[in-house]
Amino acid sequence: MISALRKKVISQKGKIVIKVGTRLLTDLGRIGELIREIHKIREKGYQVILVTSGAVGLGMKAMELTRRPKELAKKQALASIGQGKLMSLYDAEAQKHGFHVGQILLTMSGLRDREQHLNTLNCINTLLQMNVLPIINENDSVSVEELTFGDNDTLATLVGMMMRCQLTIILTSVDGLYEVKDGKFADRISLVEKITPEIKKMAMGTDDDQTSVGGMASKIKAACMVASAGEYLWIANGKDMGILEKIFKAEDVGTLFLPPENTLMSSKKRWLSFFAKTHGQIHIDEGAEKALLKNGRSLLPSGVTELSGTFRKGSAVDIINKNKIIIAKGLSNYSIDDLMQVIGLKSGELDKVLGYHGYEEAVHRDNLVLCD
Repeated sequence: MISALRKKVISQKGKIVIKVGTRLLTDLGRIGELIREIHKIREKGYQVILVTSGAVGLGMKAMELTRRPKELAKKQALASIGQGKLMSLYDAEAQKHGFHVGQILLTMSGLRDREQHLNTLNCINTLLQMNVLPIINENDSVSVEELTFGDNDTLATLVGMMMRCQLTIILTSVDGLYEVKDGKFADRISLVEKITPEIKKMAMGTDDDQTSVGGMASKIKAACMVASAGEYLWIANGKDMGILEKIFKAEDVGTLFLPPENTLMSSKKRWLSFFAKTHGQIHIDEGAEKALLKNGRSLLPSGVTELSGTFRKGSAVDIINKNKIIIAKGLSNYSIDDLMQVIGLKSGELDKVLGYHGYEEAVHRDNLVLCD
């Protein structure tokens, strides 16, 4: 069964995201091996997107530093030193195989903005159509602390969901997720069908903040996000020079995370769930909560009890129940000023109060996503 599932995952010749971390790039010769493996995958008909760490690490090496600085400005400076060196190495190796690479530096604020989000998506798709390998990294030299992705596991996950990639591969320095018994690692878990609290507890501290950020906990978080969008995530040991070839032969390596069945999320709902910044809150009563959670309905003004924030028509808002819990996110059909006028009103009363023909729904079901 496990073998059949692995074969199913790689049977679709679509888009693939591969993420490689700082620890795997401490030996710069690994870049040549990585590009060689990616070339083989591309030759099989897959469209590959590479998310890479390493800019700060190369900056540290150039400046002969052994500890990753904690100060934001120093990290930004090291990223600016290392980024050009990193891309130069990738480009030189790619040209040996007859293709080019294209650099894309992303910020969280850029992906949250709908227009910039679409521009980034279109740029990556165009690079793929031109047979160019998109290489993506966080724009560390300009990102501010509160708007960073946190680590490149999260960045790779968000890129994969934005691009509707069938599979996200995170290459790390361990063989996969391991069972934990009596506080010690036991057997490798080959397949995770559902991410339970027990699975999350297995993500013991694997961080090494001297050179990199992000351990197994960030990979479990990434797997949760990918699964919720209806796609697959595969963690494997990137220190194995032939790991990508093994993955695309459906061999039993690493840990494969499966999504629930029939959960493929639309592009609009992906943006709402993972990228959109909310600008206000709509508080609702129990009847409206039941309509949303149990009956799959839209949110009507009659179920609204309170508003806060500064949202406009089309803005993303949090939908909050009487217990102050966010149960959904959606795009408001009204500005806060107009919606304030029709709180609690039935559909037939809206036009008279507003003075124009308003929407029956405060938030339409098609523009709404439920929160776990």
